[in-house]
Amino acid sequence: MVTAFVLIKTDAARIPETAEEISAIEGISEVYSVTGEWDLIAVARVHRHEDLADVIADRLSKVPAVVHTTTHIAFRAYSQHDLDAAFSLGFEQ
Repeated sequence: MVTAFVLIKTDAARIPETAEEISAIEGISEVYSVTGEWDLIAVARVHRHEDLADVIADRLSKVPAVVHTTTHIAFRAYSQHDLDAAFSLGFEQ
């Protein structure tokens, strides 16, 4: 699984509608409205690296209110929840 975080600038008058439209794209698992320089952050999860081009370049970036995007591809995931689960295997609480 390939995970990418897409930082999105949108038309400020259409942030909620844009988030809804982006969240409906296959390959987008989550969309967050955020404070700061960016309006939205979308999480893309696809099976192959090549699929990011379809999800981000061909679909997400063509949503009408999207003005600009920057994409960051994840190398590895770290999660305290995952670590706790791994180290508690075989132990009853």
